[in-house]
Amino acid sequence: MIFAHRGLHTNERENTIAAFRAAVISGVAGVELDVRRTSDGELVVHHDPNVREIDIAATAKSSLPSYVPTLSEALEVLVGVTVNVEVKNLRQSSESAYDESGAFAREVVSVVRDLGKEGSVIFSSFDLATCEELKRSAPEIPVGWLLWLEDLSEAIVLARERGLDAVNPPFRRVTRESVGLAKSLGLEVNVWTVNAEADILAMAALGVDRIITDDPVLALSLVASPPLASGR
Repeated sequence: MIFAHRGLHTNERENTIAAFRAAVISGVAGVELDVRRTSDGELVVHHDPNVREIDIAATAKSSLPSYVPTLSEALEVLVGVTVNVEVKNLRQSSESAYDESGAFAREVVSVVRDLGKEGSVIFSSFDLATCEELKRSAPEIPVGWLLWLEDLSEAIVLARERGLDAVNPPFRRVTRESVGLAKSLGLEVNVWTVNAEADILAMAALGVDRIITDDPVLALSLVASPPLASGR
């Protein structure tokens, strides 16, 4: 299944309503987006912690550029596709805020439920604790652990032990053996960010479940993406 990374942003600004609408029109199975929390508790869609040098976590929604949508606004236009909602809750020096309470994750779940989108959303996060909170709060919604430098085999086993549904590793670290291990444990493998033709074809040949790409039009031309009725 082909997922448009931050929407279809060839001609539109990424993570915007225009990019999401364009992605739906393109025929992808899904769209990946990033959610952050503002100082006044609004959930907004943006990848970086800052926008125009404004710290999102320390700023009210009304002070952000108008092109930064809320999570609700994004989900309302993403009809007919599965939405991979990445929760940006990170313990990093580049981030000015980290929520240890789990409230951020629960608020994301609440927005999804209020819109009745449980069947068309999957969650992900680089933060394992956030993944676990998402799973506790919404057991029926698939959750994938985004990976970076973790040992892939160990992470796959740990994800299964923690009750998660998928691992989302960078594609260059994925092997036939790691895909086989994940499948044997009942986990999906969703790879990012796969943009070159040879890499898209290689990931498809390995049998990964979702290919997240900045070039969904190319990916769709290379890989058959079956219709999707639910988040699984």
